[in-house]
Amino acid sequence: MPSLINTLFFTFVLTFTSFTQFHAKPITNLTQKSQINPKCNETCGDFQVSYPFYINNASCGWSNTFQLSCLNSTSLFLNIDSQNYRILEFFSDGILLNFPGFSNTCRPYNDLNSFKFNANNFNNFLGISNDNIIGLYDCEDSSLCKTNCEANNLPNCDRNGNNNNVNGPTCCYPLSDHSVWYKGSDFDVFSKYECRGFSSWVVPRGMKVGKRGVKLEWAIPMNLSNNGVVICDVNAQMINATNVKDGIRCFCDDGFVGDGYVNGTGCLKACFKDGKEKFGEDCEPDRNPKKKIIILAVLTSTLAAVFLLTLVCLIKRSVKPSVYGSSDNQPHFRSTFSFRKSCNTRLFTLKELNEATNGFDQGHGGPVYKGTLKDGSGIAVQRIQCQNEQDLMNVLSRIELLSSIIHRQLAHVFGCCIDSGYAPMVIYEFPENGSLDEHLQKGKDEKIGLDWYKRLSIAAQTASVLAFLQHEISPPVFHHDLKTSSIFLDQECNVKIACFAMLEGSNLYRSDVYDFGVVLLELISGSSHTDLPTVGIQKIRDGKIEEMADPLLYYHEQPPFRKEQIEMVADIATRCLIFGGEGKFRMVDVARELVHIMKESIDGGSKRGPALEETFSNSSLLQMISMSPDSIYLPSKV
Repeated sequence: MPSLINTLFFTFVLTFTSFTQFHAKPITNLTQKSQINPKCNETCGDFQVSYPFYINNASCGWSNTFQLSCLNSTSLFLNIDSQNYRILEFFSDGILLNFPGFSNTCRPYNDLNSFKFNANNFNNFLGISNDNIIGLYDCEDSSLCKTNCEANNLPNCDRNGNNNNVNGPTCCYPLSDHSVWYKGSDFDVFSKYECRGFSSWVVPRGMKVGKRGVKLEWAIPMNLSNNGVVICDVNAQMINATNVKDGIRCFCDDGFVGDGYVNGTGCLKACFKDGKEKFGEDCEPDRNPKKKIIILAVLTSTLAAVFLLTLVCLIKRSVKPSVYGSSDNQPHFRSTFSFRKSCNTRLFTLKELNEATNGFDQGHGGPVYKGTLKDGSGIAVQRIQCQNEQDLMNVLSRIELLSSIIHRQLAHVFGCCIDSGYAPMVIYEFPENGSLDEHLQKGKDEKIGLDWYKRLSIAAQTASVLAFLQHEISPPVFHHDLKTSSIFLDQECNVKIACFAMLEGSNLYRSDVYDFGVVLLELISGSSHTDLPTVGIQKIRDGKIEEMADPLLYYHEQPPFRKEQIEMVADIATRCLIFGGEGKFRMVDVARELVHIMKESIDGGSKRGPALEETFSNSSLLQMISMSPDSIYLPSKV
């Protein structure tokens, strides 16, 4: 009998592997958008004009602000205040312009008034980009000079004496610094330092060589989207502009390429097929009749193998029935009495949970299911996969520990279920208001999201209860699987943490501080993309928080103090991601800073509410942090 089972199993694996290999179509995240043909295909010399810019066909663009002129079929120009600026390069978020009146690419320096630009004249379509680096000449006051931008390989005439050029700039200032130049300013702000002139260049990301010119950022007004105009493709997300007030741009999701705009190239699915890059319909499965016959044959043999294997298993079970009668895919215990005795919380039956969750079809995120008990109580059922009986004992011990901790910001553990083989379940309370990830996603659909004060309060409450568990409970309790889906919210948007990782020593364990940094980025951006930590840190370092901020936060309309709060929280998120995994930035430090921001908030400092108060009422350490600003200088060891 075992040899027959092994033979059938081998046959099944072989046929299934053949089937999956035949149908495998790897998807890659391509970024070479030039391979996708634009709808209008307007060109000028070597330039391919990209949306929203256009030359003659107004239907290819969006506004006459973006209309370009093509001179001698070779050179592109953008008109600003009756002055033509030659376009040197297109970027996904802007364009690089030459200085007015100069056709050559190299000039020692330009007058500070040579590039006058007022974004208000363009209905908030264009703005000077933070990516520009300014070289200043013969400044009487060098206090604005920044040494960090001098490491780049500058264009020939800006090399500060290299290549026999002795007229290079003596002062380097990146516009991303914001200590002198601010959004909406012209270059004449440097005149107060008595500089004779300036040059400008940009350094494309990932490069060290500068390109001379002035980069303008472009964007489309957000109010169009708010008025129901569809701007972004269905497979794209919306991001905020940095220096264009109330402006947005579109960005294709992973696995898609294009410019992201409904009226542009949109977003096409990308794949490799027959060793070549394919897009859109070319990525659809082949409809070759011969291949259909092969697929049918493979499916037939697979089904036959599965049928025989199932028949053998049924015969075997009739000889040696299972103790539980649970899922065939789960191993079973020799005895259940000892495990039932070990569970000190309420024991749920598999049938009871099956009815509550409608057959476990109400997935909440990962192996977690939503449901409702007969008494109307909302529950979240977390399934744990154990490898052996020792794993199960560890899970039951952790359930007992969590159920013994009483805290307002912890979701109550109703009980557990061990009627499902090596996949025990933990049953938490699930408030009617759902989870944080549901609110962030629901807000995008309904255009009514959590405001900033609620997000800040959620962050402070979450950090505080995690710090309480790690610094006031002995032994410390760590979550190890913190996500926005494990942060539940009641009707007042007060936090209830749930869905803890249950198996000690798992290789999947992660740092709570690192995971909390990801949660902070999701609160700021409203996004849950897998590459959010990498992209988020880069945006924060580049001073482009506006671009990652959730459009529903209306960042550009926020008062200065609230923008500063968002920047402070972004800084905390960055430190969580960089230092959290190494233990250099502890959860108690995170909680201390977030509570301090809450206290100093003009519109929220005196309205912390009962949830935050409750978090600290159970902890002398955290209560001290919440009440005394001086407590930020607590000893480093707790």
